[in-house]
Amino acid sequence: MKLGKSIKELEVGEKAMFTKTVTETDVYNYAGVTGDFNPAHINESFAKNTMFEGRIAHGMIAAGFISAVLGTKLPGPGCIYVSQDLKFTAPVKYGDTITAKVTVDKKNVEKNRVELETVCTNQLDKTVVKGKAVIMPPVKD
Repeated sequence: MKLGKSIKELEVGEKAMFTKTVTETDVYNYAGVTGDFNPAHINESFAKNTMFEGRIAHGMIAAGFISAVLGTKLPGPGCIYVSQDLKFTAPVKYGDTITAKVTVDKKNVEKNRVELETVCTNQLDKTVVKGKAVIMPPVKD
């Protein structure tokens, strides 16, 4: 497998994205993997009485799409995810199409660290998650 971009190959302002529609299966699989069976995510009769008026996906599903971009596109394979700060700004509903976008913001060549702006938007271009990530891009000889 080919390694992703090294710190020297990454450019400030460079962007990449990943888009996926969140399905009921995604939510149930996530609940099973994590043990998070909050009824706001899986019980419609409970969730319809919440402020969201129906089931919502776990926020971390959308946040996970950021990881997909980092590990497969920018910088790509070999990237190590060091940290992430997140703010959940709107709910993700079943059937929403989420686009995760990362943008290279800063590079620290000496420490092999890259800071990226991270944002997830829905099909209406409404921001649902935003934050900053720090990664270690792959090292190439």
